[in-house]
Amino acid sequence: MTSANDDGRALRLAPQEGLFLFAAVLVWAGYVVALGKDTSWDFRNYHWYIPYAYLNGRMGIDIAVAHMATYYNPLLDVPFYWLAIHTPAWFALGSLGAVQGANVVPLYIIARQTLQFPENRLAAAALALLGMTGGLTLGLAGTTYYDNVMSVFTLSSLAMLIGGRETLTVGPLVRAAAIAAIAGFVCGTAAGLKLPETPFTFGFAAALIALGGTWRNLLVRTFAGGAGGALGFFLFGGLWMLHMQHLTGNPLFPYFNNHYHSPLAAPVDYHDTRFLQPFHDQIILPILFSLDWRVTDDLPYQDIRIGLAYFALIVAAIGWVIGLFLRRPREPLTDPTAGRAIVAFVIVTFIVWVKLFCIYRYILALEMLAPTVIAVAIASLPIGARARFVTAGATFFLALLFSHPQYSERVPVSDPFVEALAPKITNPEKAMILLTGQEPLGFLAPSFSPKIPIVRIDGWMYQSSDNTGLTRLAHKRVTEQLKKRHYLYLVADAEQMTRAHDALEDYNLAILWQKCRLFDTNIAGTYQLCPVGPWPPGLPHRKGLT
Repeated sequence: MTSANDDGRALRLAPQEGLFLFAAVLVWAGYVVALGKDTSWDFRNYHWYIPYAYLNGRMGIDIAVAHMATYYNPLLDVPFYWLAIHTPAWFALGSLGAVQGANVVPLYIIARQTLQFPENRLAAAALALLGMTGGLTLGLAGTTYYDNVMSVFTLSSLAMLIGGRETLTVGPLVRAAAIAAIAGFVCGTAAGLKLPETPFTFGFAAALIALGGTWRNLLVRTFAGGAGGALGFFLFGGLWMLHMQHLTGNPLFPYFNNHYHSPLAAPVDYHDTRFLQPFHDQIILPILFSLDWRVTDDLPYQDIRIGLAYFALIVAAIGWVIGLFLRRPREPLTDPTAGRAIVAFVIVTFIVWVKLFCIYRYILALEMLAPTVIAVAIASLPIGARARFVTAGATFFLALLFSHPQYSERVPVSDPFVEALAPKITNPEKAMILLTGQEPLGFLAPSFSPKIPIVRIDGWMYQSSDNTGLTRLAHKRVTEQLKKRHYLYLVADAEQMTRAHDALEDYNLAILWQKCRLFDTNIAGTYQLCPVGPWPPGLPHRKGLT
């Protein structure tokens, strides 16, 4: 066993190791640039809008531009948005790709510190690269879903625990507390920036406990890790939640509004429950989503490595029981302390995820970590070392064979990053834009004058005829605009104009069809910009003609 003073080797890389990791990150950045710009629904809905709104103080100006996502924590989106508007598109995409590619670093450290045989560095490099080739990991490269950015945080927190395990279990208490607090802070930051990362905080806590060691070290590192996690969560998520509480009366607005009862939204939870499973499916879920991605996601992919890890852990548990009776000595291939922590991290994270979300991309870090989990499980089998190596190799080949990414629609890299060729609105200080429909329109907002408020009167979150607080607020804003004899404009997806007409009818407004103008963007879609006026006197409302 190494001494606690040697923990630092986990972060001290030999020149050839550093060169390997740098090259892997660089290749990933180039890969992302080659794929082109993401045009996904979420990007067009809110990943471009909410950082714009945050940086330009539009929370009190606009209303629900990006549907429910209007009220998400924008801090995660700010860095890429800032880069994309201030640097060439290729550089912004390459920077995003480099961050996503940086997952290879904690993956490598975790594997190198866990494997115990002469060629462990070469094997760790192979496991790290294998972790980066999952079906959804490849498919999400260069996108702004950010699950592959948050994974850098969650995997790094685990890497700190694995690399510092000697200090954390038997070393000086002050050093143990420092490592645990920093690792906890990193993991808590991920959950604060993106709430669906919360299951990993439970997995992190389980890994802290699974390390074992003296009871003093256990208590100190658990407290320090929890305190660090709470601080990271508060700084990067809690402050935004307090802001939402003050603004809307619901810190998670609009989610769980059946509990918080914000007057602005309906008393429902708004939680996406499409993929939650009954218990009899939960216990075999890794098999189910390995066979059919639609069980747990609406983003297509093909990958079986989590399913293989699930099966390997079951076999390892059976092998452990058999090994108790056989009592045959075998050559250890992995560090048992590191292995326990990894397995605890994975199992507890997965259980919490199953109960809360069941959306596959939220556990993308587990897809990346799955090859190492498989290696740990196979290494524990009560068979010879050569048989374990062969079994692992065959399993990894099978994982690669059935790993197929499917990429979202991309467009070539061009500047500016987002450009909407919308007609210019004269007198913007007297104008207001109304949004309707379920399609994503948020990315269009920065293309209009910042003097123009943008008000959604119809969408996923509420409709023009309901009685939520946001609807009443939208009615009030439109009424005030009409009283001032100012200008109203509609922006809608060109294929949803019937819905736009009906939504405006609820406001006693009509589209001035002869003045509508089509426009498109360098991202996706064709849109209509139409002047809107009061409903003509004497014209019957279509909704009344039944």
